[in-house]
Amino acid sequence: MILYGSSMSPFVRKTMAFLSEKGLKAEIVPVGFGDPNPGFRAASPFLKMPGFSDGDFSISDSTAIITYLEAKHPTPSMVPADPASRARTIWYEEFADTILIACMGKVFFNRVVAPRFLGLPGDQAVADAAEKDEFPPLADYLEGIIPASGFLVDDRLTLADLAVASPFVNFSHVGIEVDAKTHPKTRTYVDAILARPSFAPIIAQEKAFLAR
Repeated sequence: MILYGSSMSPFVRKTMAFLSEKGLKAEIVPVGFGDPNPGFRAASPFLKMPGFSDGDFSISDSTAIITYLEAKHPTPSMVPADPASRARTIWYEEFADTILIACMGKVFFNRVVAPRFLGLPGDQAVADAAEKDEFPPLADYLEGIIPASGFLVDDRLTLADLAVASPFVNFSHVGIEVDAKTHPKTRTYVDAILARPSFAPIIAQEKAFLAR
């Protein structure tokens, strides 16, 4: 199996963590914006990360990749079979992939991607507004729904947790952390999920890269 992308993408990072939690191995092929890698272009015709191939099967989009992996390697289960639990898992992934990452993207793109990787000035007003106005309600939402178990669905680790935790790595890279005083459950939750062996080595590599 080959996974194309950069772990700086929360979608790629989520997929890498999913593979790890499943005990699966994949070759990680780094690609960037508009990368000419033919394998990546075959797997992801619109050049969106991640791309994925498994033998003669190729697909892009983290949700599609994870759907394939869950069906082909059902143990351990990361997407519950119970209808209500499955629906909640998919909702949390959707919340992360659209709502949470939309906020994160405005900050991370303008403070890191544009100036460091594209040589463009970031729009700091957009980044500041996302941090000030958009981030707090998202933290409020999580603070109100995180169960005492520390897992979003069925009191065990699921795709929901990997999806929701992944964007917080990018927030951390730009100095945005959940306030432990105002959002103690959320801070504890994020720290615990990101400390797992499926995330921790990835995060360490990213921090080392950004520190150069």
